[in-house]
Amino acid sequence: MLDYAALAALSAVVREGSFDRAARSLHVTPSAVSQRIRSLEERVGCALVVRDQPCRPTETGRRLCQHADRVRLLEQALEGTVPALAPEGVARVPLPVAVNADSLATWFAPAVAAFAAEAPVLMDIAIDDQDHTAEWLRSGAVLAAVTASARPAAGCNSQPLGAMRYCAAASPDFVARHFPHGVNAASLARAPSLVFNPKDELQLQWARRLCRRHVELPRHTLPSPQAFVTAAVAGMGWGLQPQALAAQHLEDGSLVELVPGSALNVALYWQQARAASDVLAGLTRRVEAAARKALLPP
Repeated sequence: MLDYAALAALSAVVREGSFDRAARSLHVTPSAVSQRIRSLEERVGCALVVRDQPCRPTETGRRLCQHADRVRLLEQALEGTVPALAPEGVARVPLPVAVNADSLATWFAPAVAAFAAEAPVLMDIAIDDQDHTAEWLRSGAVLAAVTASARPAAGCNSQPLGAMRYCAAASPDFVARHFPHGVNAASLARAPSLVFNPKDELQLQWARRLCRRHVELPRHTLPSPQAFVTAAVAGMGWGLQPQALAAQHLEDGSLVELVPGSALNVALYWQQARAASDVLAGLTRRVEAAARKALLPP
């Protein structure tokens, strides 16, 4: 039989990224976390954690993390139907989810807030580029994710949510200064662009589609959707703005499209671990309902 205290320690190390932070989350000492994981590694006969910065699971560690997350949710569901198992009430359990920042800043946050208000969970939300959130599922760090990948991760289901619309926009002064003769490969190679992080390739995708070839873009990095819009309005650079966040600025003229009618639609999918729990199914229903209202049809 598996040692579930050791599994909890493994999950905490993967989720928190270090033994010290895992120990704080579990209210034990770092040496206790290390001992639990070492005993589990001896039991299964292989390493479970790559002790790096941050720590990450091995393939076997990933599978054990996914199992531990599912067990916590199943135990919670059992406590709800057998009150004697939880005389002080059903405890909230962490529910790890990955989502892209633009979704979180627009339609996802209200959905998850409404869900967390009624479900016995503590949401643990990781932010990454939509092209990379599926990696969090594959690593075992989360149980569900909003992702641009239609192909389900191992042990997961995938369903379309809809498409998020982005428009390449900048301030009128920026456009006049950097694109006086139009938007083309030469002008894009000189004008500063905005990216969310080094993984953000939306601007490159848009430029490639417009120019029909790769264009190396100079870029500022701004890891905040709200700051992304604010910086564009202030004339710092051009970028692919979520229409939901930029609509008011496009309407009042503080932002203008670089090339009218060149919006980029990014398809989003909801991937979740199979047969996890009724709690995860409830989150899925909330996410799907919010996506239907906020996104373009799949």
